[in-house]
Amino acid sequence: MGEISNEGDELNTNTHDKTIGIYTKDFSLYHDLVKALKRRRIPYVSLSSTNHVPRKIHVIITSHAEMHTISQQNIIAADAYDTIDHAIDKALHMVIGKEIYTMVYIGVDPGDKPGVAIVGDDILLRKTQVRAPERVKPMVQQIMQEYPAYEYIIRIGHGSIITRNRIINTLIPLGIPIEIVDESKTSSSQQIQRAHRDSEAAASIALLKGGKVQRRLPLQPTKGDVRNIQEKSRKLTNGRFTISQESALEVLQGKKSLHEAITYEQQKKK
Repeated sequence: MGEISNEGDELNTNTHDKTIGIYTKDFSLYHDLVKALKRRRIPYVSLSSTNHVPRKIHVIITSHAEMHTISQQNIIAADAYDTIDHAIDKALHMVIGKEIYTMVYIGVDPGDKPGVAIVGDDILLRKTQVRAPERVKPMVQQIMQEYPAYEYIIRIGHGSIITRNRIINTLIPLGIPIEIVDESKTSSSQQIQRAHRDSEAAASIALLKGGKVQRRLPLQPTKGDVRNIQEKSRKLTNGRFTISQESALEVLQGKKSLHEAITYEQQKKK
């Protein structure tokens, strides 16, 4: 598989006769949409009216409240999605006009807030970040609904071993082939915000072949892993509190979040 056929965040649709239109009187929403589209270098047309929509406008992004005023068939209500970027991703998907993909690769950069990327038939469809390792599985299920394909492969970076194994063990029941890949060559510039670095790494991971996962993987934290979680608890409480080794183990095994462990131990000591 070759290079991702897009530049930065921009998705290369190869459909120069089609573009996105923006129509909304919600100034805040309009500002957020324009800012995101410019950042991703995605061409668009601002519409002052929907009475005479240019033929090249294939999809209109608007607000949920204004949808009923538009007769165009392809409409996206940006404020109905979890993020502006997610709404734009869906609009681009409509511009491509693809009903089903031959192959969809799902890249995962493991960590406390994993990066997730979707590459369908060599097109980067989406890059995002989820709140916790346990949110990767619901995200993959959402991807399968939004981007139908004949075949899926999940590729996950080899770093953050305990977190990686937790994610893999939750994904195995989905029955999708999983590969662990060497992510050492996927590092993004340190000048990029962490969330973007993680999603950038996930996009690179999606393109790398790896070793197939055959079975559930062990969750055996080292003493260093435990100390790392304890150090994070100190930082989150500005040095005032450190969770126990037992609670740190529960965090590493996915039984509790770090915030839950801190709250639980602080209440227990009152």
